[in-house]
Amino acid sequence: MRQVVSLFLPTWPTDRLRRRLGQGAPPPDAPLILAGMDRQRRVITAANAAARMTGLYAGMAVTQAQALVPDLLIMDAEPQADREGLERLAVWSLRRYAPIIAVDPPDGLMLDITGAAHAHGGVMGVLKDVVTRLAQVETAARAVCAPAYGAAHALARYGVEPLRAIDPLQLPDAIADLPIAALRLDQPVVIALSKLGLDTIADLEAMPRASLALRFGSMPGLRLDQAYGRVSEPFEPVTAPERIEVEWRFAEPIGAPETLARYTHKLVESLCQQLEEAGVGARRLDLRFYRVDNRIEAIRAGLAKPSRDRKQMGRLLCDRIETVDPGFGVEKMLLAAPLVEPLGLRTISHLGETPMPDVAALVDILGNRVGEERLYRVAARESDIPERSVTRIPPMADPTLLRWPERWPRPARLFRRPESIETIALLPDHPPVHFVWRGMRRKVKRADGPERIYGEWHVSDEEWLSVRDYFLVEDETGARYWVFRQGDGVDSATGGQGWFLHGLFA
Repeated sequence: MRQVVSLFLPTWPTDRLRRRLGQGAPPPDAPLILAGMDRQRRVITAANAAARMTGLYAGMAVTQAQALVPDLLIMDAEPQADREGLERLAVWSLRRYAPIIAVDPPDGLMLDITGAAHAHGGVMGVLKDVVTRLAQVETAARAVCAPAYGAAHALARYGVEPLRAIDPLQLPDAIADLPIAALRLDQPVVIALSKLGLDTIADLEAMPRASLALRFGSMPGLRLDQAYGRVSEPFEPVTAPERIEVEWRFAEPIGAPETLARYTHKLVESLCQQLEEAGVGARRLDLRFYRVDNRIEAIRAGLAKPSRDRKQMGRLLCDRIETVDPGFGVEKMLLAAPLVEPLGLRTISHLGETPMPDVAALVDILGNRVGEERLYRVAARESDIPERSVTRIPPMADPTLLRWPERWPRPARLFRRPESIETIALLPDHPPVHFVWRGMRRKVKRADGPERIYGEWHVSDEEWLSVRDYFLVEDETGARYWVFRQGDGVDSATGGQGWFLHGLFA
């Protein structure tokens, strides 16, 4: 099943202009339009959200817009700069999300994430990540994933939900009620169809195809087939300007998995030679299969650290060849390294020293099977509050980041949130005599503490006076627990004096 994403940027020209102006940009709530020439008229080419709320739209005459909004901000449109910005965004998306990215001007991108979504936690993980990252740079975005790009394009621009993943069985119902304009037809054709009473995609789908083609040409039928996934839609993928790539063209199409694997190893050998000449190692590999029916299949493999290991790279790519549909045959294979990093000399351990185990190969295999986002190591972070004192770092991060500060013993398992317990204890500094946790009463045999931890005053005003007193307690079965009292046991301003269980010792 193909997974194609349409990334729609409804206010891309104005968002890009605001980022370019920086501190000199107008306020976000000020109506702003971009103007350009349409024959002899000066019309609106783009409008920000505030301008659209006042009733302005693309194609409206600038004089009419000024009459409706007296304090309207008008700036010249920059269509070439907008296109170049889209291409830069596409290259960034290529390095991060998918091996096949295409520009869909003037306000969108096409991302074929088939076989690559697992690296970001699934399809919805990809959609949320790209929209969130664009929002951080003040760029509005909507993203929809569907089995066909025509459907994804229509839902991203005319659908209700800004983030949505469409199942193949839901595709006909999902696009049935969308307007005909969502099919990317020319405006005169949309108007003519509307005069015939055809307002939605379902209405157009119910029409006889022969009479439709006789009156309006082949384009309405083609757009319908593309929306329903009956016809593949060709794209011209973007390429990073500095990326290293090799290709292999075949005199006769190939399709057998073992043949694809054999030529994959040959491409890896050629790519590694170019990587050696450039003095870099690959961090990401994209292998494209160009089919005879003008469709592109692709697989992506990531590496935990820069590498030129031919055996490892070939294994990672061949493990995913089974996901490739060769169709009627593959006429070209292209292997590229969209993300590379400098790869220097490696120090060989001295005689008698035990070499450090290299887990990069294991990380690569697991990352390409379950997703790179799900692999991490735990490191210390500057904080006295236990639940804030740990963080996740990449599995191949610098080991020096894993040094833990010397302090009181910490539990092997720390709960995400402390769990409330019922207990009896002598105030203010005595440990509990017994406590009830998850419906079971436990009698305390030994205890150590208290370890007082103060709140971080710089985080919030509520923590200015907050106090926690932690105790390491052991019950009659030998199990050890990490419990704390919220407050100092005397002053109610330091906490509610409730007791909580925060972790378990091995």
